Amino acid sequence: MAHLFRDLSLGHSKREASSSSSISFTKPSITVTKNLVVADLPSPLGDLSESVQLTDSDLRLTAYEIFVAACRTSSGKPLTFVPNQSNSDSPSQHSNSPNSPALQRSLTSAAASKVKKAFGLKSPSSNGSKKSPGVSGSSPGSGQGKSKKALTVGELMRIQMKVSEAMDSRVRRALLRIAASQCIRQVGRRIESVVVPLELLQQLKLMDFTDSQEYDAWQKRTLKILEAGLLLHPRLPLDRVQSPVQRLRQIIHGALERPIETGRNNESLQVLRSAVMTLASRSIDGSLTESCHWADGFPLNLRLYEMLLNACFDVNDETSILEEVDELMEHIKKTWGILGINQVLHNICFTWVLFHRFVATGQVEMDLIYAADSQLEEVAKDAKTTKDADYSKVLSSTLTSIMGWAEKRLLAYHETFDSGNIESMQGIVSLGVAAAKIIVEDISNEYRRRRKSEVNVARDRIDTYIRSSLRTAFAQRMEMADSSRRASKNQPNPLPILAILAKDVGELALKEKRMFSPILKRWHPFAAGVAVATLHVCYANEIKQFISGITELTPDAVQVLRAADKLEKDLVLIAVEDSVDSDDGGKAIIREMPPFEAEAAIANLVKIWIKTRVDRLKEWVDRNLQQEVWSPLDNEGYAPSAVEVLRIFDETLEAYFRLPIPMHPVLLPDLMTGLDRCLQYYITKAKSGCGSRNTFVPTMPALTRCTIGSKFQGFGKKKEKSPNPPKRNSQVATLNGDNSFGIQQLCVRINTLQRIRSELEVLEKRVITHLRNSESAKVEDFSNGLEKQFELSPAACVEGIQQLCEAVAYRIVFHDLSHVLWDGLYVGEVSSARIEPFLQELERNLSIISDAVHERVRTRIITDIMRASFDGFLLVLLAGGPSRAFSKQDSQIIEDDFKSLKDLFWANGDGLPSELIDKFSTAVRGVLPLFRTETDSLIERFRRGTLETYGSSARSKFPLPPTSGQWNPTEPNTLLRVLCYRNDDAASKFLKKTYNLPKKL
Repeated sequence: MAHLFRDLSLGHSKREASSSSSISFTKPSITVTKNLVVADLPSPLGDLSESVQLTDSDLRLTAYEIFVAACRTSSGKPLTFVPNQSNSDSPSQHSNSPNSPALQRSLTSAAASKVKKAFGLKSPSSNGSKKSPGVSGSSPGSGQGKSKKALTVGELMRIQMKVSEAMDSRVRRALLRIAASQCIRQVGRRIESVVVPLELLQQLKLMDFTDSQEYDAWQKRTLKILEAGLLLHPRLPLDRVQSPVQRLRQIIHGALERPIETGRNNESLQVLRSAVMTLASRSIDGSLTESCHWADGFPLNLRLYEMLLNACFDVNDETSILEEVDELMEHIKKTWGILGINQVLHNICFTWVLFHRFVATGQVEMDLIYAADSQLEEVAKDAKTTKDADYSKVLSSTLTSIMGWAEKRLLAYHETFDSGNIESMQGIVSLGVAAAKIIVEDISNEYRRRRKSEVNVARDRIDTYIRSSLRTAFAQRMEMADSSRRASKNQPNPLPILAILAKDVGELALKEKRMFSPILKRWHPFAAGVAVATLHVCYANEIKQFISGITELTPDAVQVLRAADKLEKDLVLIAVEDSVDSDDGGKAIIREMPPFEAEAAIANLVKIWIKTRVDRLKEWVDRNLQQEVWSPLDNEGYAPSAVEVLRIFDETLEAYFRLPIPMHPVLLPDLMTGLDRCLQYYITKAKSGCGSRNTFVPTMPALTRCTIGSKFQGFGKKKEKSPNPPKRNSQVATLNGDNSFGIQQLCVRINTLQRIRSELEVLEKRVITHLRNSESAKVEDFSNGLEKQFELSPAACVEGIQQLCEAVAYRIVFHDLSHVLWDGLYVGEVSSARIEPFLQELERNLSIISDAVHERVRTRIITDIMRASFDGFLLVLLAGGPSRAFSKQDSQIIEDDFKSLKDLFWANGDGLPSELIDKFSTAVRGVLPLFRTETDSLIERFRRGTLETYGSSARSKFPLPPTSGQWNPTEPNTLLRVLCYRNDDAASKFLKKTYNLPKKL
């Protein structure tokens, strides 16, 4: 079995490699077989259709039947399964017994499992209290006084699969009858040519069972298996074989109501056989093949195979794999031909079984997770070379489940692990990271588009775990500190909350360094540095707020600042020690740790000087912005005033450092704050008057079946004719009349803000250069983060770019393209008023925008245009006025049009990422199915939603649900709007009766 598993040297395992840990635990003894079900860990191998109605016991019995049948035909000898006797090794026994040698081999002398040695898995008897069923013991149901005997492979598998001796005997007997009949004419014929359930139905009669109820239950189970394998989860699609499908479905459903008679010449069984064989013998090219495909459809085959793999675990000790696993695996492999399993599917299934067993048995047996981790190495190799669609689906689902389970614990590992279970952390981290690497490197399309050298999956994941866990732990310590402060508020001189928090954070950092960082360093060389940097940032946010509220220097303030200063030194020391071997000497980590510095005294004269310069600069900004024309032809797409204001900033800084004062580092923040506010003022003025998303989004109309002439208020041209237009839309007319607010001019404003944002970093570096040349500067001044002086402007740039991008997007869609969207789309006959004109105009505008804006904001503005387009599409469908009406048959047109709209932005992979399109199309994708839903179903869903929203008061009379604009397929207002635009009698009658709305649109 070496080829089935990772080729580890015997006796060596990851478990042994990590055995240096001084932490140990005692695994609880398990003596009763349980159903290993984990509520939050469903099987990723796929769910069977709800109509299958097969229990785990049904699937297990079917898997056992397949196992026995596959092992029997592989030997070429008939199958009788006579139990071993004490003299079973005598020549006479061998000469008279027709048993299959493969299944009858005694297991008592089996050598130690190569699989178990490779994985470092313990033997079932290693705890001294349990023994493998294959080593000794009698079969279930035997008397206490019977002597113990060695088990055959078949007997061991029966016990492991929980199959009764009676059922086992029936299966063997039926297989003997099959072998004696014409079903398998030549010795050793491949079992793939036989539909096992069909043959069992023919061979087993009522007389083979103890009573008719047992026989009926068995027959129904067998028919359900046929239904599951051939109709519900077939290997090939059923679209070309409708007649056999209908015939088989009728027979099965009829037999579930009334058992069928099973005889060789029975007419019902012959019809059943004909239908089954027609479906089972199909091939991809349509020809009939010798192989029968009845149990190799996904996910039925995986569920059956999972049952077989679970049999490798000791029935008496659920955390242990049988010593005879090598021999069991050899026989389980013989089922591959029937189940359509291959090596790569086996690898991923066995990985899941090992992992699930670790979780389901309380996460106490580390051998299991190390074995799953080792098996995952084989899966990683398979994932790089196997591109089968079914395999990829199973792979993705399984790895996502494993990674999701692991990350649920690792994203808050301070809550999950302590000194009592820290040993399990390394295994869980290793497994989660391995799964993430395969997902990112072998499944994710994003990874393929990027250079692999740019992505370190393991390090990125560990970085995420550290930051998430430390933020969570910090929040908990903050709550504890607040509770401690409240408890001591009546005591003299109680500690301020931030002083308590600083002490707690210091202890948390030491715990991280001592307990968790040594484990995480395997994947992230600077784990401790990242951890303390995260704590540093968290505490920095709190201390900054504290400092900003200080109006005078109080004892409490001094105490907090001293505690913060000590904490900062401790955290920086850990970060420096951890990063000493990094390429940059830890500078990147230190840059993540903004200093905890309080305000220093500032000289009055310097304050006046700073205030004068800042006020003068603000006046200049006002004067020049009034003259700015925002021409796209000037300065490569950005405004000259931005260049000038940045030049003045530079001159002001030079003048400041020429001042004859001994405190440049101390007073510099005040100057930078003033300049920052001036720049923020410029940014605010640059975006003012340009409108926003709400400027162009029309006012939502009341829900009604409007009459002709009551067209959507506040939208397009009709909005301007309204005697009392909404105040927020009054800006549109102004924008239309002022050329400085055209689309290209708005793009210049966006480029200007982007230019300012990029130039801020240059200015910050220039400040450091000035400081280095200052006589009053000291060495420690350069470790206090003075290069990060601009705080308001970058955020204002981001906010301004966001506002302007949204303004451009919603103006194009809701104003400039109103004639093709609102006035054209689906007006009158849906099929003759489709979305193509809107797409053509939109594509033209997208081309203009792409050429006009800076490349770093291009994706942002196109994304906003996409979002506005989706919003407009929904408004047409749900608030489009009386000129629109939709039948259920129109739903396909609507869905096709929306797909075309999404395709425009996807641009065959050259546009926006598909996940980004999916994110913003969630609302539309949720609403579109309503348009193909039957009217009666819509009415019923509306009734239920209204009752849930308004309670019993809505039983007598349905209130009219308010319009929120947040479209949702379960929201009453959305459902009612779909009904209002539904062009059929049922909708009209309901609306007339319920709300007295007009019957005709």
